[in-house]
Amino acid sequence: MKTILIVGASRGIGLELVPQYLEAGERVIATARDAAGLERLRDLGAQAMKLDVTNPASVSGLSWQLDGEKIDRAYYVAGVFSADDAKSPPTQQAFDAMMHANVLGAMQALPQVAPWVEEARGQFVFITSDFGQIGGVESSRAWVYHVSKAALNMAVVAAQPDYPNAQFLLIHPGWVRTDMGTPDAPLLPEESVAAIRATVAARTTRSTGFSSRDVPYLRWDGTPFSSW
Repeated sequence: MKTILIVGASRGIGLELVPQYLEAGERVIATARDAAGLERLRDLGAQAMKLDVTNPASVSGLSWQLDGEKIDRAYYVAGVFSADDAKSPPTQQAFDAMMHANVLGAMQALPQVAPWVEEARGQFVFITSDFGQIGGVESSRAWVYHVSKAALNMAVVAAQPDYPNAQFLLIHPGWVRTDMGTPDAPLLPEESVAAIRATVAARTTRSTGFSSRDVPYLRWDGTPFSSW
């Protein structure tokens, strides 16, 4: 039985990861920031843990809560989206909220979680986006989101050499039919998550000495992006 940690499991892709891993016979630790989310996770059979990635004090206690664990697979899923474009400047409040949830939250959680992933020689998966690519951008739609995901990608790549006994992965989940993805999205959450799980499992390795050159930037189905 493997231990799976899902940071940001109250809805969407994070929530769908929980039953899929439980049905596969794995132990799941999953986080949510409010009572309703925690109750939902417990009802599914997960070990629920309160965490708000936008609150540094909350994130700072994460390692203490995980003390003694060996995390075979960790997922950082938490994030927010905005479709605003470059025709008007973002407000400081909107920019800070996006960068905090999508970048700072991940950067604060990473050193709290990665040592426990190293204990298991496991994998740390960060849910990113194709919007994080710098090459081939054709529109400013969601430009602050673009910036946040590019920054997340850079943070993960930069951090990998500090944790050589953990494998970091960046995965774009596709356009998924969630609150963030809208009902127009072609992929169902269960389809995206099943493909993500297969992609992550296919990358499983017990090798050591991972470097920034080893961080794959993948689509949900395992195909790599040709450029960053």
